[in-house]
Amino acid sequence: MARVPTILFNNGKSYPVVGLGTWKSKPGEVTQAVKDAIDIGYRHIDCAFVYGNEKEVGEAITAKISDGTVKREDLFITSKLWNTFHRPDLVKGALLKSLENLNIKYLDLYLIHWPQAYKEDGPLFPTDEAGKIQFSEVDYVDTWKALEPLVGEGLVRSIGVSNFNSKQLARLLQVATIKPVTNQVECHPYLNQRRLKDFCESHDIKITAYSPLGSPDRPWAKPDDPQLMEDPKLKAIADRLGKTVAQVLIRYQIDRGNIVIPKSVTKSRIASNFQVLDFKLSHEDMALIDSFDCNGRLVPMTASLGHKFHPFENDEF
Repeated sequence: MARVPTILFNNGKSYPVVGLGTWKSKPGEVTQAVKDAIDIGYRHIDCAFVYGNEKEVGEAITAKISDGTVKREDLFITSKLWNTFHRPDLVKGALLKSLENLNIKYLDLYLIHWPQAYKEDGPLFPTDEAGKIQFSEVDYVDTWKALEPLVGEGLVRSIGVSNFNSKQLARLLQVATIKPVTNQVECHPYLNQRRLKDFCESHDIKITAYSPLGSPDRPWAKPDDPQLMEDPKLKAIADRLGKTVAQVLIRYQIDRGNIVIPKSVTKSRIASNFQVLDFKLSHEDMALIDSFDCNGRLVPMTASLGHKFHPFENDEF
């Protein structure tokens, strides 16, 4: 079985460069998908409270530990703090709930899912009479300060952020006593995040690439949206290498030094997405794929436009 290469975080801990994403994986499908992934060789599972499937992911983790396939310390489990739990007094409880759902004693990585906070003490997507998301004024800097002690308590090994732009990260770094290890962001050839990656690398923060395949199953996709997986130039590279387009897209992130978390619930695709360790892309292929960038953001988080901490409102990077 192929052993997945790891990336070294700024706190000295390592993390597998390929993980299984679980966003949009239905509760009825995700347990088997995670079991299949662990059997195939995945050791990094990316979760989030808001995905609504942590309990089912936890059932798979428990089953694979119980049957001796893996030990807990072999696995690297990520989860994320949702927007309604940014208030400092809610942070630890939210983490404990994810641990309960996943049936584990600690997380390997916990991320602030988005910089913008939503109204607390209600639904995960609190809305007013007009259906607009109700915001909270909680500052992500204060949320981060509530996260830091949880490392010392042993509840989480590493902490980081997700969907933060460079200005927000810079502001966080001014007050953080524990530096974020990663910024998990949408990243694929149409949005290659070069400027944000350069900024993060200058501060020894790794990029984790979500939607690396262009999120073809995103619920808001329109029929005329460009389809990354159908790009003829990518197909040409894949055909020449005897690989699938998905494998090329995953390898693209690995060769850039990013962590990558493709999502699938189909066993054959989960396996295929893992078969990316036996080839590398040439400098010419990398340069060509880099040239596809068109700021083509596919996960714009329009529901919270207008929030003072929305990360994408002003063409930020």
